Amino acid sequence: MSGTSEGPAPAADLDRGAVTESDSIYRSVFRTASVAMAVVDREGLVVTANDGFGALLGSPPDALTGKVAADLVDLASDTRTWHAYREVLRGREARLRCTRRMKHPDGQSVWVQVVVAPLPAGEDGVLLSVTDISAQRELQGRLRHLQMHDPVTRLPNRTLFFERLTAALEAGSYEESGTGRIGLCYLDLDGFKAINDTLGHRVGDRLLAAVAERLTRCADEAGYARASAPLVARLGGDEFALLVEDSTGTEQLADLAESVLKAVQAPFDLAGQRLSVSASIGVVERHAAGTTPTALMQAADTTLYWAKADGKARWTLFDPERNAHRMTRQALASHLRPAIERGEFVLEYQPLVGMEDGRVNGVEALVRWNHPQFGVLTPNRFIGLAEEDGSIVPLGLWVLRTACRQARRWQLDHPDEPPLFVSVNVAVRQVWDSDLVADVAQTLAETGLAPGLLQLELTESAVMGSAGRPLQALQALSDMGVRIAIDDFGTGYSNLAYLSRLPVSVLKLDGSFVRGFQYEGDKEGTVAPNPADEVVVEAMIQLAHRLGLTVTAECVETSAQATRLRRIGCDTGQGWLYSRPVSPERIGELMGTQTEAVGNP
Repeated sequence: MSGTSEGPAPAADLDRGAVTESDSIYRSVFRTASVAMAVVDREGLVVTANDGFGALLGSPPDALTGKVAADLVDLASDTRTWHAYREVLRGREARLRCTRRMKHPDGQSVWVQVVVAPLPAGEDGVLLSVTDISAQRELQGRLRHLQMHDPVTRLPNRTLFFERLTAALEAGSYEESGTGRIGLCYLDLDGFKAINDTLGHRVGDRLLAAVAERLTRCADEAGYARASAPLVARLGGDEFALLVEDSTGTEQLADLAESVLKAVQAPFDLAGQRLSVSASIGVVERHAAGTTPTALMQAADTTLYWAKADGKARWTLFDPERNAHRMTRQALASHLRPAIERGEFVLEYQPLVGMEDGRVNGVEALVRWNHPQFGVLTPNRFIGLAEEDGSIVPLGLWVLRTACRQARRWQLDHPDEPPLFVSVNVAVRQVWDSDLVADVAQTLAETGLAPGLLQLELTESAVMGSAGRPLQALQALSDMGVRIAIDDFGTGYSNLAYLSRLPVSVLKLDGSFVRGFQYEGDKEGTVAPNPADEVVVEAMIQLAHRLGLTVTAECVETSAQATRLRRIGCDTGQGWLYSRPVSPERIGELMGTQTEAVGNP
């Protein structure tokens, strides 16, 4: 046959043809894609852009060549995004995705999602794509509005209110500008329940909506000529709040409360019905620094209670003094037992530090009441009441079990450190009204804590003169290996000779003796003190040591006090020089510490 067959094309030619065809398809897709796209080189300059990118920016695509891509889509406006973008350009990061708000050529703002990713293998540079997500953002905004607003009144709801309140109390919100103060009018409607119950929820809802309109009007008038109007929110039921950020003082809040009272008291005409209600308002105004949303709301709730107790249809300003007096013995006593059942009590622990080596050897467990209305209450506010009504027995048992469990937990968590002993206060009524010995034995068995790591503190007046059942209980506890300490020694009977007949191992000197160690003049001790104080304390320490007792000094607050106590032989120190009462976690951090002052959190 004449002629020759061409045969198959060489493999290299086929590959070149495939690449050319793929590149052509890629470029065609790039040009016609509805998504705005641009190819950007490693220097951050636009190499080419498609029609969608040009339309987004209102410029012919060719005119964008050579432009700085980051400037076109605002990638340099925040440091984190700019850094991530640079890392993608350098090939150190695989992708960047961020959201930006851009100005459309028609004057409207659009939300876009910007994605920067490397080009396919063999291509140098990155592909920048921009997608309009305005509709998605708008939908998210509507959903958030529904989530954050009350459907009846269309006011911000409790969630949004606390979000705004929390933001207002962050240091950055008030330190750089504004007055640094915050105010709150917290109100509910007098007589609303009767209207709701008799006329029905539909009328009640209409009334709430009408009240919301009047409150909003009051807020707008109060915000006239100011940076912003107070935030009006419905917190639930018939409760409303007006939050004043950057308040100028109590006078501003008083004026707002007065205008709200007048607005609410005016009759309402609802679908042919004429209704009248009034409002009781609690007003709080204070520095933003140092307060929290919880503290502010607790104060507002307390003040609202005063307004109602004083006759309703009025506003009342928060008064710290009145707040302290309001917590009457009856009010607290009535809540004691239920509070134990609800778990409102917590323990803090204050380190007991060896005077010679500065090590934390033990801790004293101190109970706190997290009262839902009055905040954190210290023992002097409720222990006396608990002793009177007998609730000290279940409370004391809870403290004992909790403290022993915690001491055992420290021991297990820090096996390489010497175990800490825990000191628990015991009221004399616990000895009389419960089987303290059995309770202690059961607690030690359940927790696995060694008896020698438990110390029970009783007041001097409770121990001195003990006979019968109390003495038998103390002896049984001592025989078990539990240490007995006399608290606040030196303020009661001070019958030192009687100590030899009691199963006591520790004396805790009352803080009044230690406070007497303060130097006159310079706090650090450049002026000599009255030597009588030291003579009395030294004599008590020496006698206690001869009786085989150790001595703990309470209320050690200065290094000068610690130095003098160490010099005269005091064994253990306790006080703010070393640490305030702190959480169990903080005690765990202090284990093994060997300094004179282990520090305050």
